[in-house]
Amino acid sequence: MTKEEQQQLTPEGVLESLKAGNLRYMASVHTPRDFRSQMRESLEEQHPEAIILSCIDSRVPVEYIFDRGVGDLFVSRIAGNVVYKHMLGSIEFACKVAGAKLVVVMGHEDCGAVKAAIKGVELGHITHIMDKLRPVIEHTEYMGPRVHRNKAFADAVALQNVRMTIEEIRHESQILTQMEQEGAIRIYGAIYSLSTGKVYFLDYH
Repeated sequence: MTKEEQQQLTPEGVLESLKAGNLRYMASVHTPRDFRSQMRESLEEQHPEAIILSCIDSRVPVEYIFDRGVGDLFVSRIAGNVVYKHMLGSIEFACKVAGAKLVVVMGHEDCGAVKAAIKGVELGHITHIMDKLRPVIEHTEYMGPRVHRNKAFADAVALQNVRMTIEEIRHESQILTQMEQEGAIRIYGAIYSLSTGKVYFLDYH
């Protein structure tokens, strides 16, 4: 994508394009791409359309999920798709400097990091991620067993984590908040289904 093409994009248009790409992924109908050619064409500059904040889970292949090629997306990955200052800086760079039009915080069902936090795991630097997720667990409304073996509860926490991460991004980043208020970008939440391959986008707020 050229800079001129990127500038013509709108957040809403990018969202619809990602949804269409996900439908192709679910149907195993992928866009033919010459990846070597895309690599060469993007050597001098990049103009991705969106940045996706996702979990590191190997079952969540972000570019494939949205049927995208080289240079189409920024992808930031961390266990539990939580956000820290360095991650905020990456998202700010993607949007303010490189021109991305959409921010997507994407959790997924059966998230190992979420289940570990519910279980109360404390292990090395993993503990820092657990510390980010524990308040999410506390704020998750759920009637039923609040244990890591309960898939429904773990998935409810994963959804709440997406919502609270978006709130944190808006609260902590004046740059992104201003861009969103001006309509230059939009910040959406999403949940990826491991069983179907579908990305469920949350209602925009």
